Amino acid sequence: MRNVKPGGAVSLFIACFALAAACSPAPAARNQTANGANPTCFKRSSEAIGGPFQLTSADGKAVTEADFKGRKALVFFGYTYCPDVCPVTLFNLGKAMESVAADKRPTTLFVSVDPERDTPEKLTQYIASNGFPRDIIGLTGTPEQLTGITQAFKTQYGRDEATGASGYLVSHSSILYLMDKDWKLQTFFMEGESPAEIAGCLSALE
Repeated sequence: MRNVKPGGAVSLFIACFALAAACSPAPAARNQTANGANPTCFKRSSEAIGGPFQLTSADGKAVTEADFKGRKALVFFGYTYCPDVCPVTLFNLGKAMESVAADKRPTTLFVSVDPERDTPEKLTQYIASNGFPRDIIGLTGTPEQLTGITQAFKTQYGRDEATGASGYLVSHSSILYLMDKDWKLQTFFMEGESPAEIAGCLSALE
């Protein structure tokens, strides 16, 4: 959990601990070589994270996880008014994608956890920001739908009492989840991992 208010380090630790506890090396991953990627890249798979969901895309279409099977997808929870973590993470991801071959490049799913402000129009404008991954898809949903997908990903979100220049803040995960072509968690990336580290892992994974 990346919390934007003081004390957020505790929430971040709890979320990371829960995610790490749910992940273990997949049998196939133990036989892979690092190929220049951080070896932990191959030890973060899990059958317990992910699962079915129902959301709405920025163009107004109802979507489920089935719409994204057949190609790898990076899932990131955030919101368009996020002051720091979201734009930095998505910009770094855009830089990473520049070094990943087209056939290894996953689509990016940006799941807004601020449905009150993140209208389809706002999402569409935001994901077109310069430097973000080119094929990023904006998603959001009702509070019930967002609770469902965040529970499936073993994370949480919530509105903070604190406010910023754009109004209220929202606590949310800072983790990038890489789902494989069958919508199973293949690996994940933590806040602070560089574009080079992300690109190396994406390029090395089968």
